[in-house]
Amino acid sequence: MSRLPFQTLSSLLIALASGITFAQVYPAKVVRLLVPFSAGSGSDTIGRIYAGGLSEVFGQQVILENRAGAAGNIGAEVAARAPADGYTLFLVNMAHAVNVTMYRKLAYDPIRDFTPVSMLATGPAILVVHPSLPVKSVKELVALAKARPGAINHSSAGVGTFTFLAAEMFKRQAGIDMLHVPYRAGGEALTAVIAGESSVYFSPAAGALPQVKQGRLRPLAVTSTKRISLMPELPTVAESGYPKFESGNWYGIVVPAKTPREIIERAHKSSIASLNNPTISKRLNDLGFVLIGNTPEEFGAYFKSEIEAWGKIVRDLKLNAE
Repeated sequence: MSRLPFQTLSSLLIALASGITFAQVYPAKVVRLLVPFSAGSGSDTIGRIYAGGLSEVFGQQVILENRAGAAGNIGAEVAARAPADGYTLFLVNMAHAVNVTMYRKLAYDPIRDFTPVSMLATGPAILVVHPSLPVKSVKELVALAKARPGAINHSSAGVGTFTFLAAEMFKRQAGIDMLHVPYRAGGEALTAVIAGESSVYFSPAAGALPQVKQGRLRPLAVTSTKRISLMPELPTVAESGYPKFESGNWYGIVVPAKTPREIIERAHKSSIASLNNPTISKRLNDLGFVLIGNTPEEFGAYFKSEIEAWGKIVRDLKLNAE
């Protein structure tokens, strides 16, 4: 039987011991949670709550940093180039999968440049309108849009985002034409409707609910297949005459590729512990999120399936962006 040279064996033992020690002390400093969308977006909302819970588990501060723009691509490029040491966590959503087909050129590879940690949650959107728009139901919105083709505008967080695709699918199924007004991110798109600059928005529930309660937005329907417990009186788009309509977003954590496995496992276990915190889970549930918390392998497989599924939809809709 061949034996490893003493120096090689010593080096392996030292490396193994170093890896274990690194995993045990991680994190030894502040951790950055990079969110590729603006304040007020669904990603920002879940990111801030998650970061608070993760800080408690880590015993280190987790600071959220917004890098909005280009449907999440700006933040993704920054995250892909970050050191693979566990001190940069990247919060992704559905757009991360859509962008693979939507954009002809990306400065990063969504699969090669990242390693999954866990999917945190899913969440529906609420179709909202500015109170000045004379509609109180999906049926009335469609009728008005057909009477004024192209005159009603709808905002989105950018081409390729969940808010954009939900609107595109709705327009296609309803046979209507509304003018698309893209914004840098979800917070800006939501603010535009509140201010009356835009009339319609498929807003993540987390962002829309507080504004609906304050009367700044009028809700027409929810995009999930079932009504949400937070607003049981609000019908689904499917109930409102479009039985094939369903749309929702998901949110997960990835890290730069080549991050040590021990660190990924530590980040995964800590993420699950954060989601299991009763205070954190209640806050997220109260905002319409459905908590997931799967394994890195499960999240990775799901992400690849999303690339395939949304790729087909993007091609069918003939959508593309530079």
